[in-house]
Amino acid sequence: MQKRTLGQGLEVSAMGLGCMRMSFGDAPIGDHAEMVQFLRSAVERGVTFFDTAEVYGPFTNEELLGEALEPYRGKVVIATKFGFQPGPDGKPAPGTGTNSRPERIRQVAEESLKRLRVDTIDLFYQHRPDPAVPVEDVAGTVRELIQEGKVRHFGLSESSAEQIRRAHAVQPVTALQSEYSIWWREIEENGVLSTLEGLGIGLVPYSPLGRGFLTGTITPDQKFADNDIRAKNPRFTPEAIQANQAVVDLLGRIGSEKQATPAQIALAWLLAQKPWIVPIPGSRKLSRLDENNGAVDITLTPQDLQDIEAAMSRIEVVGHRY
Repeated sequence: MQKRTLGQGLEVSAMGLGCMRMSFGDAPIGDHAEMVQFLRSAVERGVTFFDTAEVYGPFTNEELLGEALEPYRGKVVIATKFGFQPGPDGKPAPGTGTNSRPERIRQVAEESLKRLRVDTIDLFYQHRPDPAVPVEDVAGTVRELIQEGKVRHFGLSESSAEQIRRAHAVQPVTALQSEYSIWWREIEENGVLSTLEGLGIGLVPYSPLGRGFLTGTITPDQKFADNDIRAKNPRFTPEAIQANQAVVDLLGRIGSEKQATPAQIALAWLLAQKPWIVPIPGSRKLSRLDENNGAVDITLTPQDLQDIEAAMSRIEVVGHRY
C-alpha cells in the first residue's frame, strides 16, 4: 500500500477505511467478531488509516475499533470526532444539534481514549461547525489537548474556507474531512480546496463512492432498509438513480479501458486530484476492500482526466446529497 501525508507530518495509507457503516447508518452485516476480524484483515492488507466518531453507534464503533486495532497500537492511525450534543438519553446523535464547548470537547476526548484503548487520539476532528462556539475556542481547546499529550493532530469536518483559516491560525489543522467525489465537487467552487492547498492541509473525502452509487451496483428498483441512511436520501429515489446512471456509465467506459471497476476509477480520480487527498471509502466485505485498495495502483493520465472532466460537464447530477 502506498503512503500519503496529511498536513505537516501525519503519514497514512493512501486509501483509508471509513468504519461508520459497521455500527451506524446502514443495515447490520455480520456480527461483532466478524467485523473485528475484518478490521484486522484490513491492517494486514496495508490499511493504516481508520475513521470513526463517538456518534457512530453511538459509542459502539469506537469500541469496535478499540478492540480490533489494539494489537496494532503505534502502527495504525485512528481518527475520531467530537461535536454533537447528547440527547435526553445521554447519547449524542446528529439530530440533537452541535456542541463544541471546551468542556464537551474535553469530555469526548477522555471517553474516546478509553473506548479506543489508546493513550493519544491520532486525529481529532470537529464533526461539524458549531455556530454557538467560535472556531478559535475549538482550536484552542484541541491545542491544549495536544500539549497534554492526549491528541496528536487537529482536524475539521465540513468547515468553510473562513473557518479553516481562523482555526489554523490558532492550532495548525492537519486535515479537513468533507464530502468530495466525482459527483459532489462543491469544495472546488467555494474556496475550500484552494484554502487547503494554500495552508498545507490534507483532505479526507468521505462518501468518495457516492454512498455506494458510484460502484455501479445500485439500480432504480433498489430497496433500502429503514435504518439505511440512503432510504430517505434524495439521490437514491428511483428517479434520481435512473437519471444519474450516466455517471456510472462514464466510469464503466473508462474502467473497461483500464481493466478496472467503476468504483476503482472513481477513487483513482480522487487520488489524481492532489497528492494530499486520502479517501475513506466504507467497506464491510473483503472483496470490496480489495477492490477499493486496488484503485491506488491505477494511473489516470492527464488525457483521461481531461476526458472525464469533459464528459462530467455534460451530465447533470440529480438530487441533493442530503
